[in-house]
Amino acid sequence: MLQESRLKSKRISKTEAVTSVVGYDIPTRIGPSDYVPFLNDNKQAFIFVKGRKFGDVPLTIQVHLSVEDSPNSAGVAVDAIRATKLALDNGIAGPLEAVSAYFFKHPPVQYPDAVAKQMVEEFIRENARTKVAPELALKE
Repeated sequence: MLQESRLKSKRISKTEAVTSVVGYDIPTRIGPSDYVPFLNDNKQAFIFVKGRKFGDVPLTIQVHLSVEDSPNSAGVAVDAIRATKLALDNGIAGPLEAVSAYFFKHPPVQYPDAVAKQMVEEFIRENARTKVAPELALKE
């Protein structure tokens, strides 16, 4: 990505998505850098966390994440589309709070991930019209 205005917008969006689930202010910078041609479709993330542990002892965590970018959100997109179809089939209109909270960075209402997951699972249970017969259910 080479447009600085778009980079600025993405930095704000990604930073807000992370800081919205933390209960206190944290100094952070999250966002994309320029396109790096030799990486092709590979996205690199460098995560650096600095803090203190028991006894006020310094703690540093450094993580390097590398993923193929293009299929990265395919599963999320498919699940969001399927949940939207459930809403349409059940005559539900307007913002899908549970679905948005779980699948998107900037939902109308932000919830912690665990709460959003429970909400979307409940939405699916309540709105699924067909139930899997017990004899057809997946066996553990």
